[in-house]
This record gives sequence, structure tokens and C-alpha cells, in this order.
Amino acid sequence: MNKECTLGKDEKERLVHCLAKNLRTLRTICGWSQEKLASVIGVTRQTVLAVENGKRTMTWTMFLAFSFLFLGNEKTRKEFIDSGAYTEELAEFLNISYSRK
Repeated sequence: MNKECTLGKDEKERLVHCLAKNLRTLRTICGWSQEKLASVIGVTRQTVLAVENGKRTMTWTMFLAFSFLFLGNEKTRKEFIDSGAYTEELAEFLNISYSRK
């Protein structure tokens, strides 16, 4: 069955907020500096700093990049899932199998 999945603006904002408030923890679990994390997803260190400090709202594109990064990393997968930024709807949107493991 091929059904189109979309996430509404409110749900996207909620997911972004959940990830933003856990970004520093997830980065630390990876053992990465702000500079390293920034270079991995293609933004500046100042952008990562501003998101971590709540001075800048994470874009949806940044959220998606972080999501793939943290879901694919064994060290951060559980923490990312537990952050509230991973939902069944997001998994469907990303066309990936939903698993809480």
C-alpha cells in the first residue's frame, strides 16, 4: 500500500522542540564537539550552539539530518527515541520501519 504521509506544522514543531532540548545530550553521547556535529550535517558551529541554547529554532531540514544521524548511531538511538522526537508518524513520513528498540 502506497499512502502519502504528511506531518502537520504543529507536529513538526513539537518534534523539533523535543530534539532541540535534547541535542546537547545526544551530541555529548557521540563524544562530538559542536564543530564536529555542525560539519556532519553541514551547518556552522554557531548554529549548533544557538539551537542548543534555545536562541535559534532548528529548521525541519536540520531536524531530518539529526534524526537520520541519531537513529543510525548505536550510541544515540535509544536516547533519540526516548526524547519524544521519534514517533510512528515520523517513521512513516521517513518511510522507515518504526521500532522503539
